[in-house]
Amino acid sequence: MTVKNFSSLQPPASSLVSWLFEQQLKGISLGLEAPAALLAALGDPQKKRRVLHIAGTNGKGSVAAFSASILKAAGLRVGLYTSPHLVDFRERIQINGELISLEDLDEGIRRLQSATQGRETVPTFFELTTALAFDYFARQKCDLIVLETGMGGRLDVTNLAADKIACAITPISIDHQEWLGSTLADIAREKAGIMRPGVPVVTSPQPGEVMEVLKKAAARVGAPLIIVDQPLTPETRLGLAGSHQHWNAAVALKLVQQGPWKISHEAQDLGFKTVSWPGRFQRCLLKNGQEIVLDGAHNPAAVEQLVATWKEVFPGQKCCLVFGSLLDKEGEKMLRILEPIASSIILVSVHSPRAASPSELQKTVPSAMTFSSLGEVLEKKNIFVDPLAPFSSDLNPPILLTGSLFLVGEALALLQGKVYSPSWQ
Repeated sequence: MTVKNFSSLQPPASSLVSWLFEQQLKGISLGLEAPAALLAALGDPQKKRRVLHIAGTNGKGSVAAFSASILKAAGLRVGLYTSPHLVDFRERIQINGELISLEDLDEGIRRLQSATQGRETVPTFFELTTALAFDYFARQKCDLIVLETGMGGRLDVTNLAADKIACAITPISIDHQEWLGSTLADIAREKAGIMRPGVPVVTSPQPGEVMEVLKKAAARVGAPLIIVDQPLTPETRLGLAGSHQHWNAAVALKLVQQGPWKISHEAQDLGFKTVSWPGRFQRCLLKNGQEIVLDGAHNPAAVEQLVATWKEVFPGQKCCLVFGSLLDKEGEKMLRILEPIASSIILVSVHSPRAASPSELQKTVPSAMTFSSLGEVLEKKNIFVDPLAPFSSDLNPPILLTGSLFLVGEALALLQGKVYSPSWQ
């Protein structure tokens, strides 16, 4: 994968977004009544566009990005809805790789405000954002929407999409137990809730108990279940690093093949190699020439895959690890997985009210340095490299920053001199 310098993102979203962020204080809701009423007030845009719906624990964002890239290469007008964003809220809502414009975002938020005016119960941040995306894509007359669920499936607001072409379920692992259940089978049942009668479901390889749940759920609703049992060949050029991305690309290809359009081999190849998905083993150069890798792995299964990718890309080389996680993300377990590839470890606090304490994480790796914020780390220029010494990859190993997508987003903003709009959902 080519090492790139940091590229500038679009300007920060308008001040109206602050109204959306204020709704984060309402927390998380898994009911569908409030968002259904909101969508009805907007004219039910979720019924006006065809959808490819993607659920799972790890890899669903990459599958969504691959799917949208392939369909764009095939000449379709594709809406892409993902979460969370890294730096700019508008990353969540794109058409053919273009972020929603500031003007369209302002208009969309005003429509939300009008639709919720006078209501006793205002939907949550994620519900409002999803309604905003449905409304925008319908008014922009997209050919289809590639739609990533939030954390669940069955009671996720994205599940109100009415016209599903096909669904995909990426690898399921333990995450969000307080909302989805304490076992893999419980979580799989929630994810399987996106299935619809007669709508094909493409799934990645899954643990045995997960696959059993998915097979039973598909049979119960009458949804054809397609199991991807081979990744794309290693010779396939992808714009994302890691052998696991060949599995994600294979799922995406099988997913888009369920639609009524014809996708040429040329469109497939172009979509695979031009895909962009920041914060997923994103390799960049600092001004002093030192390399930094940004990866939003935020649970043990994702971190295990990150370690495997690191060994593929940097065989025999260790990293300077910069790590921060949220309280509910098994930070200690992730650190134990990452420790063998780290020559040094820096623990930081994530910009979130749910951040894990660096001093608590340090109990797992006593030799680690702790900092209260990522900004504090970056201000200490000699933490990563001696600025007076000539650059040497032997003396100054690559930096790996991981543990949370929120931490990756903050890093991108700080390194690019951007205003960071934190996202907590």
